[in-house]
Amino acid sequence: MKIVGLTGGIGSGKTTVAEMFSDLGIPVYNSDIEAKKLTNTSEAIRLQLISLLGEETYTDGILNRKFMAGKIFNDRELLLKVNAIIHPKVADHFKKWVAAQNSAYVIKEAAILFESGFDAQCDFVVLVTASKEERIRRVMVRDQVSLQEVEARMKNQWSDLEKIKLADFVIHNNNLSETQKQVEFIHSHLI
Repeated sequence: MKIVGLTGGIGSGKTTVAEMFSDLGIPVYNSDIEAKKLTNTSEAIRLQLISLLGEETYTDGILNRKFMAGKIFNDRELLLKVNAIIHPKVADHFKKWVAAQNSAYVIKEAAILFESGFDAQCDFVVLVTASKEERIRRVMVRDQVSLQEVEARMKNQWSDLEKIKLADFVIHNNNLSETQKQVEFIHSHLI
């Protein structure tokens, strides 16, 4: 079974594209969602994050995302340490998930596929892009955050130019009907 990485910068429309693949019957693993689940269910992750960031990291056993984000989004070294705690657990969970699937290929959706090295586990990588202005607009509306907060998040991700060099397919997600055609083209190539 082929493993296809699906990535793109914040606000590029990865999840929309993932849903299009899912509508074609392809199993999709959303690394960000699974990581969030694991941060609340894995005792090992919880203990390591508290050790690294302090007791305020969890409130009533639930990860305090706002507290953690405030700590890591402007501290690259701390972000790398947090990722080193969470990413190996997500990788193990993904392997188990893949073993339970039965299709020509699966999609692994991950915002930081290249940055985390997860692309090495993929047979192909699909990059979703959109203009920076559109990505910022989408995130500000979706997350109800300021321009500065979006730019701080973007700062921790590679640029599209860096990712394009490594991607096997690039989807320009500016028009949904065109995006759907690009997804169908890639799907036909992969099966």
